[in-house]
Amino acid sequence: MHRDHADPVDAPARHSYTEPATGAVRRRALRIGLGGPVGSGKTATVAALCRELRAELSLAVVTNDIYTTEDAEFLLRNAVLPPERITAVETGCCPHTAIRDDISANLEAVEELEAAVGPLDLVLVESGGDNLTATFSRGLVDHQIFVIDVAGGDKVPRKGGPGVTGADLLVVNKTDLAPLVGADLSVMARDAAAQRGTLPTVFCSLTAADGVAPVTAWVRERLADWRAAPR
Repeated sequence: MHRDHADPVDAPARHSYTEPATGAVRRRALRIGLGGPVGSGKTATVAALCRELRAELSLAVVTNDIYTTEDAEFLLRNAVLPPERITAVETGCCPHTAIRDDISANLEAVEELEAAVGPLDLVLVESGGDNLTATFSRGLVDHQIFVIDVAGGDKVPRKGGPGVTGADLLVVNKTDLAPLVGADLSVMARDAAAQRGTLPTVFCSLTAADGVAPVTAWVRERLADWRAAPR
């Protein structure tokens, strides 16, 4: 059990935690969730963010898979962070459950990381591959990124769903594939704006040298806001 957990549905998460060894109260890490369909590039986005931010921030990652630890193993093989900063949750059920409904396993994983290698600046929580309805509990993460890809065609943004319409940042990945699959990026941008209103959408290709740059910039802005907010 974890002490002082926020309501897993809509209550704000804690802004601080108590270090077990010293009793000192520290601001906890900013938590950002990444969701999206299978193959959209969630793990690649996490890996790219780690490479970009690890020199300036204290980072950790929690991955979610139903029956494996495949995503965590990918991050470990690519040495994006030291092994002690990456942990995996095997949900054994629909990914929705572990990130939105019963978030206890993910909360435990996050807090164990903070206790083991903290203090941390940022924890990235990656959902298992899901559909357009995947969302995170605000008791687990402070912000959420939803990743879709061009390979599914330019119809994906207009299909909507909570992931597309409500995520704090929508990432449209694999823009380099647009000519190959007949996807019109301007149509995707138009439909994303119609679905999301003022919420931001970025287009990128993670295979490009600076492909994750717009996502990294957004994360830095959220971290600056987090640090400036009162405890």
